[in-house]
Amino acid sequence: MSQWFFVIAAYGVAVVGTGAILIDSYRSMRRAEDAADKVRRR
Repeated sequence: MSQWFFVIAAYGVAVVGTGAILIDSYRSMRRAEDAADKVRRR
């Protein structure tokens, strides 16, 4: 088996992992902003 399979797989894992972290961070940021807005409105 060629080494390129592992290189491509590693890049794939890195891209998917980075995307998952970005989505999770964005959702967490939105929740924190909503919570801050609720506190500010009180």
